[in-house]
Amino acid sequence: MKIFKWAGLTLILLILGAIPLLFEKDLPKEIVDRKYTNTSSQFLITDKGARIHFRDEGPSSSTAVVLIHGAMASLHTWEPWVNILGTRYRLITLDLPAHGLTGEVPEDAYGPNSFNETIDAIVNELDIEHFVLGGNSMGGGATWRYALRNPDRVQAMILVDSVGPSSWRNKNRASSTDSSNDTPIGFYLLGQTWFRSIARYIDPGLLIEQGLTAAYNKSPVVNEALIDRYYDLIMREGTRSAILRRSRSAKPENGDQPDLSQLSQPTLIMWGAKDSIVPVSFAKRFAQTLPNAESIIYEDLGHIPMEEDPTRSAADVMAFLDRL
Repeated sequence: MKIFKWAGLTLILLILGAIPLLFEKDLPKEIVDRKYTNTSSQFLITDKGARIHFRDEGPSSSTAVVLIHGAMASLHTWEPWVNILGTRYRLITLDLPAHGLTGEVPEDAYGPNSFNETIDAIVNELDIEHFVLGGNSMGGGATWRYALRNPDRVQAMILVDSVGPSSWRNKNRASSTDSSNDTPIGFYLLGQTWFRSIARYIDPGLLIEQGLTAAYNKSPVVNEALIDRYYDLIMREGTRSAILRRSRSAKPENGDQPDLSQLSQPTLIMWGAKDSIVPVSFAKRFAQTLPNAESIIYEDLGHIPMEEDPTRSAADVMAFLDRL
C-alpha cells in the first residue's frame, strides 16, 4: 500500500515539477497581427465591442460566398480556395471569437449564438443580403445553425467535414465502426477539468503538431509554416484563455436535436474518408437528412480537404456554384 502511495506522490510531484518547464507567455497581439494580416484584412468593431478580423476578396458583383473555419483554426485555412476561386466569386472569410486575429471578445461570447452574431455582423457590414454559406468542421455546424435561423438569406450551403448535432455524435460513440485512434489528443485534454486548469499557462507546441498531423491525415501540407501559424495564433495574447472559456460554453442547446430537414437550400457535402475527427458516416447522415444535398467523398483525404487538396476540392466547389 505504501508503495502505491509513494508512487502516486512521485507522479504528482513530477507533473507539478514539469509545469514550469512547459510555461510559455502569450505572444503580443501587435506582433501576431502584423504577421498574419494581408492587404485584404479588415477589422470590424461590433456593437458588443468585439474586434472581428475578416477579409472580402474577389469581384464584388459576383456571387458572395461566406466561409467559416473550424475549431482552433482561422480564416487562413481558406486561403488556398481564395487563390483559386477568388477570380470568379466574392469570398468573405472571417475569424470567429476565440480564434485567429479576433481572439478574446467581451462578455465571454463564444457559443453558437455568438457565431451567428458574428456572421450577421460581417454580412450586414458588407451589405450582403443573400449569400452562399460554407464551413469546415465546427464552422460547418455554424453554417447549418445559421441557415436554420436565417433560411431566406442563405442561398446554398457547403459543408466540409462538418460537425452534426450532438445527438449524432453521442449515437456514433455508441455504435460507430469508423472511429479512429488518431484523434488529436488536444481535443480530449480540453474535455478534462484538470487540464483546463493549467492549459492557459503551458506551451501547446507538441499538442498542435500531433493534432495537425492527425487532422490533415499525415499530409505533407503539415510543414513548419503551418505549425507556426497555428501556434502563433493560439499563443496570441488572450486567445488561450478564450479557447478554454469557449470549450466550457460549447454546450448543445435544448438537447441539440434540430430539424435539418427544414434546410431546403442546395447543399454540397464534401468529406475526407480518412477524417479522424468527424467520421465519414456523418456525410451519409447529412445526405439522408438534407432534402437537396449532393455528396463528394475524397477517399485519400482527411479533415481539411481545402488545404490537403485545394485544386481538386475547389474545382468541385466551382462546379457546384456554377449550377446554382
